[in-house]
Amino acid sequence: MALTKVEKDDYDIRTDYKHISIRTKISIMEDGKEISYKYHRKVLSSDMDISGESKEVQALANALWTDEVKKLLEDSKKED
Repeated sequence: MALTKVEKDDYDIRTDYKHISIRTKISIMEDGKEISYKYHRKVLSSDMDISGESKEVQALANALWTDEVKKLLEDSKKED
């Protein structure tokens, strides 16, 4: 009986500010069959430090978070 932990991410882009919603499925596998799982979610925005994120998430953020998107988010904060 071998137990392993498998993590898999999926992404969704939301709002005009290009927030990246990440859902991580964490599965516990026994001999290749899933016996348990849970989800963890987080949302990243262009004003956050993403240096600890995966290279895939960093590449996605760098492609989406243009100067225009960053300014749009900053301007929205000033309105509050």
